[in-house]
Amino acid sequence: MKKHQITEVQILPIKPTEGLVAFASLILDFDLYLGSIGIVTRPEGGYRLLYPTKKIGDRSISLFCPINRIFSKEIEEEVIKKFEEVTKNDRHGSFSP
Repeated sequence: MKKHQITEVQILPIKPTEGLVAFASLILDFDLYLGSIGIVTRPEGGYRLLYPTKKIGDRSISLFCPINRIFSKEIEEEVIKKFEEVTKNDRHGSFSP
């Protein structure tokens, strides 16, 4: 299976709210921008990604998300690696998930 090119991963840490600690964006295969990906703490430790949805009436519709585990894992690994780099290098100590 082809490995995708995930580049230009950008992280925007936020004040933690209900487990949400940051937003991420990235470029996929040099052709597609994906943004507003939430980074959420896991109760057992670590992080997971939350993809954007739009509420229409009583339903939440996914705007985009990976459709298989392998690809989902690729994105998660790249985004969380970048998130950990950004939060580790927080010079002012202002971020604490």
